[in-house]
Amino acid sequence: MVDFAQARRIMVDGQLRTFDVNDIPLLDAMDSVPRELFALPGREELAYIDQDILVSNGAERRYMLSPMILGRLIQALAIEPGERVLDVACGRGYAAAVFHKLGAQVTALEADEALASAAVQSLKAAGAGSVTVVAGSLDQGYAANAPYDAILVNGSVEVRPDALLQQLAEGGRLVCVKGRGRAARATLYVRSGDAFGERSLFEAAAPLLAPFVQPPGFTF
Repeated sequence: MVDFAQARRIMVDGQLRTFDVNDIPLLDAMDSVPRELFALPGREELAYIDQDILVSNGAERRYMLSPMILGRLIQALAIEPGERVLDVACGRGYAAAVFHKLGAQVTALEADEALASAAVQSLKAAGAGSVTVVAGSLDQGYAANAPYDAILVNGSVEVRPDALLQQLAEGGRLVCVKGRGRAARATLYVRSGDAFGERSLFEAAAPLLAPFVQPPGFTF
């Protein structure tokens, strides 16, 4: 039987710290949130491998991002306690639970209602039942709880997530993986008035999210 507490410690020391995740509150959060609770039933032992983990068997394929990539993405948001966070494509809720542990007020958005329901149960089991889980279109965000201080997109985008950016508060941050394949980069957006600064952070790979796919160009 897997010792999940030990697996979390190995994840923190062997994956996160060696990939420049050095924010102490974040390391503590990822060392305490039981990642196995957010895996598919029967696949809990895969929760701590350094890969994206499939967490939905339905039509809406969703992955829990690898610890290294997710840790760096969350670190880039520089979350402060009390900030409002939108977790887009939340899957079964792992990143939302980490945000909750960091003291954020979290809204977790998922497109599939059954998956959103599974996220509610996983979050309750992890002691993060106060996270608000909603179902809706990923690319449209969740305006009812906006503006957000930070938005995480759990996956790769090919087009700028404009509707999500509009839901940021002044000075708010959005982080995602932009592009696909070897050209993909973790990217941080920061709002300043009606403008959005964009900064490339590091090479990254993440599953592409269908609502953010670049439409094919017109052909004759």
